[in-house]
Amino acid sequence: MKFDWPGGAHAACAITFDVDAESAILAVDTRYAARVSTMSHQAYGPKVGVPRLLGVLERAGVHATFFVPGFTARRYPDVVRRIVAAGHEVGWHNDLHEPPYSLSEQEERAILERGAEVLEPLTGERPRGYRAPWWELNERTPELLAAAGFAYDSSLMDDDVPYRLATPAGTLIELPVHWSLDDWEQYAFLPEPDIGSQIELPAKVLELWTGELDAMRDEGCLLVITMHPFLSGRPARAKMLGEFLARVRDRGDVWLARTGEIADHAEATIQPGESRTIDLPHMPD
Repeated sequence: MKFDWPGGAHAACAITFDVDAESAILAVDTRYAARVSTMSHQAYGPKVGVPRLLGVLERAGVHATFFVPGFTARRYPDVVRRIVAAGHEVGWHNDLHEPPYSLSEQEERAILERGAEVLEPLTGERPRGYRAPWWELNERTPELLAAAGFAYDSSLMDDDVPYRLATPAGTLIELPVHWSLDDWEQYAFLPEPDIGSQIELPAKVLELWTGELDAMRDEGCLLVITMHPFLSGRPARAKMLGEFLARVRDRGDVWLARTGEIADHAEATIQPGESRTIDLPHMPD
């Protein structure tokens, strides 16, 4: 059964960005802070990539969602303000790009609660959405998110339509993602740390994402495109995003929306009795 999208749309598409900046590398090892060229590779995102991508989105008439680590927000507050001023949504992406599996419960709870403290002064509202660094939730993360007041998460991969996730602290809307719709696997490269081994042509990525778009339209799915400004903010790649958005518009049957809007629609559409719980395998002793 296909998901019920607004206005009779056949599918939905969210354009999202993880504004990692230097945090993605510092989370691997803080000693990289002294590597000037490596840090400059990451700083390209907020310094050049975000402004360029905001221009692409403005010309396309599309509003997106930017997931921002606390490190980025503190180091580049004017970039966050500029994102909000352009009408885009800002979500939380942990503090120093820490994957939740690496944290104790106390550490994770504190980092999730810090999201409002860091972002609200810049955006004017508490963050409603969350994305885990490396898309690596642990079993307790959804409950901690609900307890911290988040409305939705976009980190899991066990469906291609939204669903309601039940936790002891309340429910969340999950907006599923997938590696095939992430620019990291296509463009990321650094000699050290090793974040990728090849650099694909933007034309190849355009065809990959267009193929996914058309197949997901047939199935009534949610297409969550995930990009990183230090990668997709490069000129040819940003141009490709504009071409992809034109293809989405040309289809005429895809709802382009921010993840918060999609989560709100899912919250109103999915019945409480259809909630799911975290489903992990139980390994034998």
